[in-house]
Amino acid sequence: MADKLPEEEHLKVAFGWAARDQSGVLSPFKFSRRATGEKDVSFKILYCGMCHSDLHMIKNEWGNSTYPLVPGHEIVGVVTEVGSKVEKFKVGHKVGVGCMVGSCYSCDNCTNDLENYCSQMILTYSAKYYDGTITYGGYSDIMVADEHFVVRIPDSLPLDATAPLLCAGITVYSPLKYYGLDKPGFHIGVVGLGGLGHMAVKFAKAMGAKVTVISTSPNKKQEAIERLSADSFLVSRDQDQIQAATGTMDGIIDTVSASHPLLPLTGLLKSHGKLILVGAPEKPFELPAFPLLIGRKAVGGSCIGGMKETQEMVDFAATHGITSDIEVIPVEYVNTAMERMLKADVRYRFVIDIGNTIKSSI
Repeated sequence: MADKLPEEEHLKVAFGWAARDQSGVLSPFKFSRRATGEKDVSFKILYCGMCHSDLHMIKNEWGNSTYPLVPGHEIVGVVTEVGSKVEKFKVGHKVGVGCMVGSCYSCDNCTNDLENYCSQMILTYSAKYYDGTITYGGYSDIMVADEHFVVRIPDSLPLDATAPLLCAGITVYSPLKYYGLDKPGFHIGVVGLGGLGHMAVKFAKAMGAKVTVISTSPNKKQEAIERLSADSFLVSRDQDQIQAATGTMDGIIDTVSASHPLLPLTGLLKSHGKLILVGAPEKPFELPAFPLLIGRKAVGGSCIGGMKETQEMVDFAATHGITSDIEVIPVEYVNTAMERMLKADVRYRFVIDIGNTIKSSI
């Protein structure tokens, strides 16, 4: 397999945009997808969200990228073919694929619907699949995936604004649920108002929480309160504001990927409060123990969610009318979009219009 060109590895001809090296520049790319197996769902990709991790991966900033690399793990479209043993999907269904396309199925995590914590979890792109070939993501025209890793998108949700739920949405929904922060009346802090943060505000509000956005940017206050319906806003560098909010929060979802101090955030928590990290700064945090001991506070982490919970999250979003705030772009714009994403110049997620723009680019 390794000696074959990407377009010769499998039976289905596919087109996408790929990075060839750690310059991260994306350009048109011919490759192939496997034939639809008995448990597989094939679908025409219509939209794909752009996640900040795509930016890290195309530049090999985490050291695990395999080139050529087709990014994208917020993938939605319409089913075109199903395998003979597929039970949950039919041609014409609206579906999505998120961050993973495989796992071992047999470990404790997999048997407890936590495939996202399986040590053999297979990422949607730049990973090795069971057959030894490299996985390619959603900046492409078609997708083939095992039905276990496919999510049904309810008809009431628009596909473009739903795509980011498959990464950004589940990344914040899962810790709110797991850490018991989904109780009506709780006061939840959300650190950072980007792709993850704005979703955390929407989900926490739908769960009945009082929500405070915590940001370094005072100019995001109006956006947070008027557009996203947050209840209050804290400028994290304003000591008076932080002091006034000391000990008021039941939990905090920290979405920031840049290095930042955690100590002020722990001070905002009530006794038994939980600070949950979903961003991944490159440098280790410094955190003294004493503030955690006084008040029995906890610092935890969370990474996406299992397939059962991801479906639950999408269904919850449909019930409550939750979608991502997006800027839809043609595929030719992806390199400019990456540059803008690096500067946080997007509200709040780029979504590529694959269905209308990708074939004209090849």
